[in-house]
Amino acid sequence: MLNYKRYRRNPVVDFPERTWPNKQIEKAPIWCSVDLRDGNQALIEPMVVEEKIEFFNLLVKLGFKEIEVGFPSASQIEFDFLRQLVDRKLIPDDVTVQVLTQCREHLLKRTFEALDGVKQAIVHIYNSTSTLQRDVVFHKERQEIIEIAELGTRMVKDFVKDFPGKITLEYSPESFTGTELDFALDICTAVQNIWEPTPDNKLIFNLPATVEMNTPNVYADQIEWMSTHFKDRDSIILSVHPHNDRGTGVAITELALLAGADRVEGTLFGNGERTGNVDILTVAYNMFSQGINPELEIENIKEISEVYERCCKMHIDERHPYAGKLVFTAFSGSHQDAINKGVKAMKERNSTIWQVPYLPIDPADIGRIYEPIVRINSQSGKGGVAFIMETYFGYKLPKGMHKEFSDVIQKITEKVGEISPEQIMQEFKECYLDKKEPLHFVKLKMEDVSEANENYDTIVTVTYRQDGAEKVFTATGNGPIDAVHHGLQDVIGKKIKVLDYTEHALGEGANAQAAAYIQILDTKSGRTTFGVGTSSNITRASVRGLFSAVNRLFFA
Repeated sequence: MLNYKRYRRNPVVDFPERTWPNKQIEKAPIWCSVDLRDGNQALIEPMVVEEKIEFFNLLVKLGFKEIEVGFPSASQIEFDFLRQLVDRKLIPDDVTVQVLTQCREHLLKRTFEALDGVKQAIVHIYNSTSTLQRDVVFHKERQEIIEIAELGTRMVKDFVKDFPGKITLEYSPESFTGTELDFALDICTAVQNIWEPTPDNKLIFNLPATVEMNTPNVYADQIEWMSTHFKDRDSIILSVHPHNDRGTGVAITELALLAGADRVEGTLFGNGERTGNVDILTVAYNMFSQGINPELEIENIKEISEVYERCCKMHIDERHPYAGKLVFTAFSGSHQDAINKGVKAMKERNSTIWQVPYLPIDPADIGRIYEPIVRINSQSGKGGVAFIMETYFGYKLPKGMHKEFSDVIQKITEKVGEISPEQIMQEFKECYLDKKEPLHFVKLKMEDVSEANENYDTIVTVTYRQDGAEKVFTATGNGPIDAVHHGLQDVIGKKIKVLDYTEHALGEGANAQAAAYIQILDTKSGRTTFGVGTSSNITRASVRGLFSAVNRLFFA
């Protein structure tokens, strides 16, 4: 049994004044990618400079205006990367690079050397403030921890005096989620008093969920409490940097935005320490799915995925939201049927609003294609097979035929597992279109005899082959199908009844093929089946369908 008594609940916030539950996300936050620092440091094989440059260029292409480029005072490769960005003029004028540093004079000096030539940058400083770390790591009281933050802020301010570009300060009370709120406010206020931000030159307070410690609503309470207690709030950019220890990184981010956060630090696909950072792409696509402009150019998830996997040497899970290979795939038969009907309804209504069951967004909007939406295996139902036939090949199977053909496919999938659309089409040809033995229709001649007989108005002469020998029959009916039906009864010596007949064009234009579906009944045995025929001539397609049905019912 799990030894749950080793653990205790983390405290919640007594904050009845909270307002975030009644709010909705209305717009995108300021996005800051930390892939090149927080994400890179968590890789088994960190990126080399050229890989970092490729990744940086991707982030710029995606529309990130704030990009953390590393910890230049921590290693030569981090320093060299930033210098490469500067020397090769790879930083656009509208992009602000961010650097992280500890507040020691030699480290700050090295950091500002790396920033030489940068027009605008964010210098991010931090120190841990949680109750636990003050106790077991630093052995310091509150005031001593505040003094560390104050000293660091003064040092940065001194370096900024001689720096020709624009520097924005970002301060993080690291391990914020384990810090008493009154103390978090005190230390932020101490930094604010030294830096002296204004509405035109704001200070970023980054309140990280360095470790997720409670349910998402508690983080939202913490963020709103801080947001409402900061002095000169219009001089503050409230940033969040969520991790995913409890698997709710996206949820705490979205609730933090409701609670007043202006800015989000995260990574593509949630890469980062332990269980990772918040996945910025998921948060952005979630906004998109609600009709909100995410203000990122993320229409091509395939390209983003390819660069990420190549540079990070990480694999994106098949079930990862939006990007996973299987997330727009339906194996369940009921899901497949609902998707089929939803797509049809949109087309019929000429709707500009996306509303399809089980597909929260149109995969095409993010560079995905419809091909993997429905995959057929032994768990798939009749709706999925019908959807494949219509979406991929244009055959609109009549409803009564769905189960008949899906039963054929299910027998195959029970043996081999998943089956591709091409294999399904091949089975359709073999079962219906190519069912030409022993009776093979060759040609048809029709004559209108309606004036000679009130009950029958069409006489047909049908040439066919039976077991390789060419034969002819003549029959009369109240239309060509009825006439051929009567003639076939005489040929096979069986009484049959036509139960259903449908037809449609397989494409557009004068030369389009037609498909005809005919269901017949053996009146003696009660067995039924469908036959299918195609031709550029609808009558010929219908006769082929009737021959197909007879061959299937009596000679299969």
